[in-house]
Amino acid sequence: MTGELPGPAPEERPHPSGRRNEQGIRIDPEAEAEPEVRREVLSALVDHEPGVLAEVSGLFARRQFNIESLTVGPTMTGGLARMTIVVEETDPGVEQAKRQLRKLVPVHAVRELEAATERELALIKVGDDDPAGVAAVAEMYGGEAVEAGPEVVTVELTGTEAEIDAAVEAFERFGVREVARTGTAALAGGTEFTAHETHNNE
Repeated sequence: MTGELPGPAPEERPHPSGRRNEQGIRIDPEAEAEPEVRREVLSALVDHEPGVLAEVSGLFARRQFNIESLTVGPTMTGGLARMTIVVEETDPGVEQAKRQLRKLVPVHAVRELEAATERELALIKVGDDDPAGVAAVAEMYGGEAVEAGPEVVTVELTGTEAEIDAAVEAFERFGVREVARTGTAALAGGTEFTAHETHNNE
């Protein structure tokens, strides 16, 4: 009798993975997984005056929010503009972006658009070696040639971000020279108003 306790051989024993925290407690590797990033569309009603765009973009830069696109234009209400901001953030990041926007004095309302109608306009300049092929691809994506020269043709089309991405890829076989995209413009779906929340400076 050796006095040893019965149990599995060393090579058969489990070996926990994951690092330990400052208290020496082992951390579950799954708990360390990066939080999921999602794409969300924010709509804000802001004062239509100089400096507002710089103030909003400066806020996002300071807070290091990931902006995919930002568009702004006048509304039917005098003195107000609608700003559409597409962000790629975690859930806490999206909530923080909305809270910080609401603190800005020129911002009157902020809303996250969960079921929105989204569109983007793009101008795509491609080589004109195959005019019939370019016209066919443009028609496929609901676009049209708005300028044609001896070497290039510029196509205008409107669609969702994914549709624009697909169109640019389809035009690559003709040689894409330049692309200009407006970024996403969006409105709430159905009869809902796009931004109706009250201004909050808390």
